[in-house]
Amino acid sequence: MILVTGATGFLGRHLMPRLVARYGAAAVAGVSSRDYDLMDAVQVRRMFQERKPTVVIHLAAYSGGIGANQQRPADFFYRNTLLTTLVFQEAAVQGVKRLVYTMGGCSYPASARSPIDEEQMWEGFPQPESAGYSCAKKMGIVAGMACRKQYGLDSVILVPGNMYGEYDNYRPAESHVIPAMIRRFYEARRAGAAEVVLWGSGRPTRDFVYAGDVAGMVAEFVEAQNGSGPINISSGTSTSIGELAEMVRQQVGFQGRITWDTSKPEGQMVKIFDVTRLAKLGLACRTALCEGLAQTVRWFAANYDMRGDAIRL
Repeated sequence: MILVTGATGFLGRHLMPRLVARYGAAAVAGVSSRDYDLMDAVQVRRMFQERKPTVVIHLAAYSGGIGANQQRPADFFYRNTLLTTLVFQEAAVQGVKRLVYTMGGCSYPASARSPIDEEQMWEGFPQPESAGYSCAKKMGIVAGMACRKQYGLDSVILVPGNMYGEYDNYRPAESHVIPAMIRRFYEARRAGAAEVVLWGSGRPTRDFVYAGDVAGMVAEFVEAQNGSGPINISSGTSTSIGELAEMVRQQVGFQGRITWDTSKPEGQMVKIFDVTRLAKLGLACRTALCEGLAQTVRWFAANYDMRGDAIRL
């Protein structure tokens, strides 16, 4: 049995159909916070006892954009520390065959040199704006090493780049850069606004990866024998935030101007991921940014019109 935590979340909703197609519905189970509170050790143990998984894909996390991380850093640290520690520990003592764990590229040091390879993970402290979340998630690497040594738990740590796609979180106070842009441009176009204000200068560059590609890679690591990682899962390509804004504006069809609010934080100036380790396994994330954005914008528009301001996605 393959058990997926966070199955109704962003990446989980991309991953579940791929697993079902490969292994069959009877061999895959997805759970969310509605089923178990994974910050409660008793409920974590109950989940393992009831579901009896041989493989766990641990996607459950408490995440958000820069603004949310600045406002609630303690929440991000506390919740993700528990979500990580309790699931690793119980998987180990229950004799799970393999645990696949995903963490964010924000856990790399703020001083990391792009393209960022996996060897740089412990060379410094993460970007302060999201350090609570980043450090908590980074402990999954330590948990994997410790549980492998003491219990023999086979785990692999995957580090997706800046994911985007259908089912993302589009709430203004919580969203990351691409969903935030899509919503702002879309609502501005509907309102006939002359301007959209975006955070920062537009100069930082990022490595964006379509969530469907990441889901495909996660599915590959259910069986792949490749050590414990971490392994970067991204496109390995560079796009400036300014270029991204123009791409999203065109996809949405907004005709107004873009104004940059340089008083707002924008994170590291350059963050591109080295995907050499992934390529050596014969794997790659191949969806071009323009193609992935087009799919995402179409999906957002259809769901926004259906659900209006209640949209989380």
